[in-house]
Amino acid sequence: MEIEELKTRVRNRVEAQKQELIQLSLRIHDSPELGFQEWKASSWLGQYLKGNGFRVEEDVAGLSTAFRATYGQGSPRIALLAEYDALPEIGHGCGHNIIAASAVGAGVASKIAIDSLGGSVIVLGTPGEEVLGGKIDMVKAGIFEEANIAMMVHPNTHNLVTTQALACISLDVEFFGKPAHAAAQPYKGINALEALILAFNCINSLRQHIKGEARIHGIITDGGEAPNIVPAHSAARFLVRAPDNKYLVELKEKVLNCFKGASLAGGARLEHKWGDRVYASMKNNMALAQLFKRNLESLGRHVVAFDSRFGFGSTDMGNVSQVVPSIHPMVAIASPEVLMHTPEFALAAASEAGHKGLLDAAKAMTMTVVGILGQPEKLDKIKGEFYGDD
Repeated sequence: MEIEELKTRVRNRVEAQKQELIQLSLRIHDSPELGFQEWKASSWLGQYLKGNGFRVEEDVAGLSTAFRATYGQGSPRIALLAEYDALPEIGHGCGHNIIAASAVGAGVASKIAIDSLGGSVIVLGTPGEEVLGGKIDMVKAGIFEEANIAMMVHPNTHNLVTTQALACISLDVEFFGKPAHAAAQPYKGINALEALILAFNCINSLRQHIKGEARIHGIITDGGEAPNIVPAHSAARFLVRAPDNKYLVELKEKVLNCFKGASLAGGARLEHKWGDRVYASMKNNMALAQLFKRNLESLGRHVVAFDSRFGFGSTDMGNVSQVVPSIHPMVAIASPEVLMHTPEFALAAASEAGHKGLLDAAKAMTMTVVGILGQPEKLDKIKGEFYGDD
């Protein structure tokens, strides 16, 4: 069967699922669940895939809300990734309901290509992308070793096929001082809050002398008990981000020195703990990205080149991209004035534009599946870029 004919068929299969996919997206949107607590979303997605002929495994990689759904046998094995965790207070201000619904929609439509051309499609439910990094656990557990390709589509305010994602690690800090009456005998106390404030100021000074793409930001989680007591304890949580994994190691030392210096200056004892999950930077596979771009543009979307002015954060898809050829493209569902991780973007994720983004994302992914399965030279080029041509 001709490739273009197959692409038409899979597009039509996505369109045939339109109402089911939109309802699934809205259902997840209306019941936001935090990372590693997405029991409803993972169950709904698994049920939909099971009802469409997929073999579904739950509790993947020891994560109770992760799943693996497979259709077909053998290579090439193409993984489509679903995210479905929400943000505290804001809900789906990152539009993960769209990521989830588009992944399962593309998976179901890709059955047509699998039946015609062979290979396998694997829909992976990847929980806890926000802060917790569920994909990091899945990479460590070897879940992606069986995949030849991995892709997912994220909602955004621009249509992009490549994006920058920063390497990232969390840092929890605590200062321990000595309480005292803040007016009568402050000189007998050791102020843990002042140590933390000093550390913040040190980091502000450090920002002048780090790479422009790097980011350091944090919040105070404990600043004392009462204004008339010298704070004996303070705590904060920071995220440290860098443009690549190597620079992250260098930046970690500089950041920690800010806290060590504050501890020495005020006498408060410092305890710290780096996060055990490190988000890797994104390694875009350009051959795969170009294939996806042509398919997305065929749907009438204008794709722009990534610009740092669009903003960038971190994603555990970066960890996936280090072990398997991957892309993390974006589809626009709102105007550029709408900021991600806001209530306004959450509204967009349940809007008509959001529904259109969902369907276009699913269509572009499944058309890309057709291109990979039907044109072996495309897969060779993707692999050659990732592994290096012999």
